[in-house]
Amino acid sequence: MVKLRIILTGALAWIMVALGAAGCASEQQAQAALRAQARISQAQAVQTALSHAPGGAIKDGELENDNGNLIWWFDIVTPGSKTITEVSVDAMTGGVISVATETGE
Repeated sequence: MVKLRIILTGALAWIMVALGAAGCASEQQAQAALRAQARISQAQAVQTALSHAPGGAIKDGELENDNGNLIWWFDIVTPGSKTITEVSVDAMTGGVISVATETGE
């Protein structure tokens, strides 16, 4: 009974690892497909976003399909501040869609 439990636990762990790797791969494929459609590169979008948060650094960013619109979004942190500036950039035109400021706690 103990051997069976060990075997089943090992098999379950292997399945979980395999599913996690598959999830990462499909997320990477989805991002690659979105990047292929975007006219504005990530580097161009980063430059635009950072112009709205002087002295800031990108904390996080992603390309998303929002109801058929490709949008780069970035969270920007400013050293010495708890403020996070979220900037959304149109991935087709390079125009800024929104700028929002959040105060971290």
